[in-house]
Amino acid sequence: MSTYQYELPTTGAVSFAEFLQDDSATYISEIAECTEARANLRAILKESKRTDDGEKDYLKLVKALDDYIPRLFSVVACLDHGDLRLKAEPVFSWRTTLSSTLFHTSPRLSIPLLVTELTFALLTYAFALSNLARAIVYSLGSYEKQRSITDAERRVKDERLGFAVTLLCRTAGIFEYIGKDCLALWERERDRVVSSGLNCPRPPDLSREVVMGLSKMALADAQSLAIRKLVSKAAVESTLNPGPPLPKSHPSPALVAKLHLECASLYSTARSLVKTPGATRTPSKSRNFLHLGKGKGKDKMQEETGEEVTPELRHYLSDEAAFHAALAKQWLGVDTGEIGGTEKMGIAVGFIAWAKKELEDLRSGSAVIESDREKEMRERRRLKVAEELENASVFLKGYTRINDTLACQPVPPQADLQASIPAGRLAVVVKPYTPPIPAFGPGSVNHLGQQAEGLEIDTQATGATDGTFSPQSQKSYAGAGSYF
Repeated sequence: MSTYQYELPTTGAVSFAEFLQDDSATYISEIAECTEARANLRAILKESKRTDDGEKDYLKLVKALDDYIPRLFSVVACLDHGDLRLKAEPVFSWRTTLSSTLFHTSPRLSIPLLVTELTFALLTYAFALSNLARAIVYSLGSYEKQRSITDAERRVKDERLGFAVTLLCRTAGIFEYIGKDCLALWERERDRVVSSGLNCPRPPDLSREVVMGLSKMALADAQSLAIRKLVSKAAVESTLNPGPPLPKSHPSPALVAKLHLECASLYSTARSLVKTPGATRTPSKSRNFLHLGKGKGKDKMQEETGEEVTPELRHYLSDEAAFHAALAKQWLGVDTGEIGGTEKMGIAVGFIAWAKKELEDLRSGSAVIESDREKEMRERRRLKVAEELENASVFLKGYTRINDTLACQPVPPQADLQASIPAGRLAVVVKPYTPPIPAFGPGSVNHLGQQAEGLEIDTQATGATDGTFSPQSQKSYAGAGSYF
């Protein structure tokens, strides 16, 4: 399955000099450079919005964020240490990515607080890395199914696939950092500005539950690609000779089943988390045409902020959970059929028949298509499900023939099969996000160097008073060196 494609946000123009006060005039050029880095980011996001999906340059966006985010952390550090101060509460304009509104358009919101800017910058960074991983996977095609591919060519493509896995593990770490650190601070600061009378919208993009759900989804996407890499060598042989028996190069089908089970669990958890912000919302208020345009108060704010997560994301998570759950049952059946012997052939037939039924249900899909993007995602999924359905049909035919002619074992009911499903297994881990070294101010390389230099000077100046002498301190008083 292809990973989820995020619709990248856009943002309004900002000048940091308008709300930052530098009383010592120490960071005038750095503040200007921070504004310039953000302007570059804004320009790239606007350009990406006008570019077709296949031509978007996600690597260029990642580099722009790598330049801007350390400067943003620098501003935060300078404010925390009193090197800079705020003239007024800054307000940042961002078009959200995850919000669902009546016409499925991304609302543009003006939200105060510097931590808002940091959070949206990091969210955009995670979106860009995830989309970059998706672009890499898309460029590989179905290489493991190409009959003419050599081992050397396959290994090169496996490495590219492994790089996409690494990017998604990094993505999961960024989302986790946002959910645990940034949004905890944002919620405290939001309470402060709201109590002072400022309006501070709270879209799903700034929900801890939603962002932690995205971390789970990124990890599940990484695990899905890791499974593909694991079976890539055997997939070439299975293309030539589909169905049972498995080629000798194939990894343990029980292991593959457990990996798919963990994928299904991660996607299911992610879906539960991203549904949280809209769980208590009154549907009639969010979908009623009477609340458009001239709505007032809380009802209008609910529509403007889009408190529900976009249906595209929710449908993606539910479909992926169902897809991997079906594949797990299929591989549990294959494991039983390959290793369990004829006395367990009925169990093998039962699991694969169950998987085939779930894949057929998933292939039929939903009659409601929310947008062109979702229609494209569902078409890609339909092709992948059809491919796996054909694979399941071949195994089911083979094992059914063995059971009907040799084993003659009863096929257990689904309740009995369900009770024998093992726990999942994780093959990838979240790569924790470490904030970058600030580009200037407290914590930066230059600042640390200045502190070390100052400490050395202080040590030299106090050497005579503490009974220690250095070559420099020995000449710091009259008559030095004249006693002997």
